[in-house]
Amino acid sequence: MQYLEGRRYVVMAIFMLVGLLFAGRLFYLQVLDDSYKAAADRNTLQRKVQVPFRGLIYDRHDSVLVHNTPVYDLVVVPREVKGLDSAKFCRVMQLPIEDLRLGLRVAKKYSRVKPSPLLLNLSTTELASIQDYLGDFPGFYTQVRMARAYKTENLAHALGYVGSITPRLLEQPRYAKYQPGENVGISGLEKHYESTLMGQRGVQYRLVNVRGIDKGAFRGGEFDTIAVAGQDLHLSIDAELQAYGEELLAGRRGYIVALDPRTGELLCFVSAPHFQPQVLSGKGMGNRYMDLLKNPNRPLFDRPLQAKYPPGSVFKLVNELTAMQLRAVGPNTGFPCNWSLVKCTHRHEYPASATIAIKNSCNPYFYQVMRAAVQRHQVANPSEDLHLGLGQWSNLVKSFGLGARLGVDMDDEKGGSIPTPEFFDKKYSRQVGKVSAKRRSRSYRGWNFKTIYSLSIGQGEIELTGLQTANLMATIANRGYYYTPHFVRRVGKETQPLPEYRQRHYTGIDTTLFKYIIPGMCEVVDGRGGTAKLASLRQFGIAVAGKTGTVQNSQGYDHSTFAAFAPANDPKIAIAVFIENGGFGGSAAAPAAGLMMEKYLRGKVVNYHHRMEDWIKFGNLTIHAKR
Repeated sequence: MQYLEGRRYVVMAIFMLVGLLFAGRLFYLQVLDDSYKAAADRNTLQRKVQVPFRGLIYDRHDSVLVHNTPVYDLVVVPREVKGLDSAKFCRVMQLPIEDLRLGLRVAKKYSRVKPSPLLLNLSTTELASIQDYLGDFPGFYTQVRMARAYKTENLAHALGYVGSITPRLLEQPRYAKYQPGENVGISGLEKHYESTLMGQRGVQYRLVNVRGIDKGAFRGGEFDTIAVAGQDLHLSIDAELQAYGEELLAGRRGYIVALDPRTGELLCFVSAPHFQPQVLSGKGMGNRYMDLLKNPNRPLFDRPLQAKYPPGSVFKLVNELTAMQLRAVGPNTGFPCNWSLVKCTHRHEYPASATIAIKNSCNPYFYQVMRAAVQRHQVANPSEDLHLGLGQWSNLVKSFGLGARLGVDMDDEKGGSIPTPEFFDKKYSRQVGKVSAKRRSRSYRGWNFKTIYSLSIGQGEIELTGLQTANLMATIANRGYYYTPHFVRRVGKETQPLPEYRQRHYTGIDTTLFKYIIPGMCEVVDGRGGTAKLASLRQFGIAVAGKTGTVQNSQGYDHSTFAAFAPANDPKIAIAVFIENGGFGGSAAAPAAGLMMEKYLRGKVVNYHHRMEDWIKFGNLTIHAKR
């Protein structure tokens, strides 16, 4: 009996211990642990992220180009969806059942407790038609956000566009704070300056009842934070000049890029064919985007920034400066117009100097100029001498900002191409292996000057972008330096451009040498026999320094190009024009550049319609394709 009495106390002790454990647990859960209270709060609290107003975009005269307008989205929180009557929901929302099912699957995959977009860009009328029914569909809410609206029909390639953030972008660390359905810059300046334009998000906590009806701020807004609007961008673009340039290139493929050589500020940035920026905003933008993508003329392609073309005869200016820097020629060095070396553009006077040769764009002259520059007999072996000389040439050419990205404030800039000796070594390496060991012992490389002579006239392996060509003119206008081209003059309330756009970049050419090529460039436009008379502004007392180019094209008609700056003695604008399949540079690209420079420098164009008729007559207006 005593043994049984002892066991009874043990059992009682165990029960008491278990009871104490339960009591302690209940005390912890009810008094100390607030996790269940937080869960209850989540059922009655609604966390709303306040997306700030996106910064506006202005032109150089402070005219608004891009602003904001309110639109509404229908979002879903999957965990809160209870007893959904799909048929009624789709009827009220005018939404196909397949879209509802897809939207719910995507939302659940993203998060069961965070809102995901279901219907975007609802108008005020559409919102009013569904607002009264939302109480019947738990888990569905409307959100207001600001979408982009435009007060310009131009500059679409530079401005870029804004769209809903994609799942792929949400996986990137830089977009960690974004939520599905939020807007983000997809291209152009909208993308490059996303962090500046976006601002800082705010958060509001609202009390809601079981039907989702707002009952006011939680704890008087104690935990709310205020959204901070994004900063505005003030561009250097002249909106009127931009519109005029797009009008000039209507029906063509090509580009016009103009900048102020004194600052590097871009004045216009025309890519043709172009489209209106409104096309990539609002309802149906996905379908409109696909139409642009399928267009055979590729209107989405940003030609000034991404298209790489041989510069043609415009590049002869660089070759002349490089040869003078290497002391291979002087300003008064003459070479015969020897057609046995390479054909010339036309019969002309003897090229006794750089001025005469530039005016007449003499191909044989520049053939001999470059040959003198890269074959200077620095070493005894001819092949090694050419290899060494071309390397020095390449380094000087690259100092103009060619062959690499300039660093403009836009993503996806291409760098063009300036060939090096190593490039040709690799290109002709197979040919080296086919020659005898005796020839290889003499450092035979498989290429010589006749292999690469097309570089002397801006053809062959040289490729420049429109931005680089315009910047080249700015560099010559400044007599040897340039500022990184940029679109944004200032951000927000700042009065200065960003520091990286205030730094001068000098070429490897002595500044005193530039004065020897500018007279020839002026003769191109205003001299007797010059190749760009249709770009002349002499009647207004403005001297233009320029260079034409006709770029060979094996796929169709030759391309027309012209680059210039004005006034020649006090440059305020540097410009590059390129018209695909436009033919001779002096008849298509040059008059367009002349009209643009007149528009910018004088604010108007004299005899506009008459001069446009001349341009259409000489400039081959329509887009050509080789038959």
